[in-house]
Amino acid sequence: MSLLAALLAGGASAHPNKDILNFALTLEHLENAFYTGGLTRFAAGDFANAGLPAWVYGRVKQIADHEATHVQFLESVLGDQAVQACEYNFAYDTPQAFLQISHALETVGTSAYVGASKFIQNKDYLLAAATILSTEARQSAWINSAVRKGAAWSGAFETPLDLNQVFTLAASFITSCPPNNTPLPVKAFPSLSLTEPTAAQPGATVQLQFDDHTDGQTPLFAAFLSGDDALVVPIDADRRSVYIPPELRGTVYLVLTTNGEAVEDKSTIAGPVMLEFAFNSAGEVETLPF
Repeated sequence: MSLLAALLAGGASAHPNKDILNFALTLEHLENAFYTGGLTRFAAGDFANAGLPAWVYGRVKQIADHEATHVQFLESVLGDQAVQACEYNFAYDTPQAFLQISHALETVGTSAYVGASKFIQNKDYLLAAATILSTEARQSAWINSAVRKGAAWSGAFETPLDLNQVFTLAASFITSCPPNNTPLPVKAFPSLSLTEPTAAQPGATVQLQFDDHTDGQTPLFAAFLSGDDALVVPIDADRRSVYIPPELRGTVYLVLTTNGEAVEDKSTIAGPVMLEFAFNSAGEVETLPF
């Protein structure tokens, strides 16, 4: 199934430009807060003591400046309609854990701009979003390749995520938001996680954690979103485990659904959760240093 085809089939949009820009600002606020907090907590010496090259810290500071600039730009466009930053909780104790989350945020941010692009009707705003998207993608690629020694890409296409899928991932970091913020036309799906995340590898069976609000008889499927494709496979009979297709590589988003043919919000049960299947130059699965 083509994810791009599914997204485009949804038509232009009922979402006005303001809502989409505030959605983007919500994500940029999150990233800005993440980097501000990380650079406050860690100094250059902390990165060096963790075994990271000296230049990594300087580059992260540059990324932080980019995210702050994205916030300022979107606020200038939205004026008094701009949403304010929320309160967040980022769980990291080491520079390496910080960089892992950094890669995840930049990757999700890229998928968010790709998926939201069809909703932006103003061509000037679309152009601005494209310039932010490309920067987010470069930052994600730099972290995963130059810093983590992995691949700079997952495949030929970036994975587009819809608004609710992105907000579900972002909501895991948000603890509260200002009550006067303009409500966004999005919702977070129930959470999805793996019992043993490190066991998730192509060709392996993994245990799932989620609240099953179905009747217990409705068939469940796991949709693995990767590039322009969604590989949809049935959940095992126990409704708690799934076999990961062996051909998957790079960043993959897993969604639980009751629809075995298409990935739609109306049939989503839980997720997405982000999975990462690192691979070497021969296309073989590998383990990154962190």
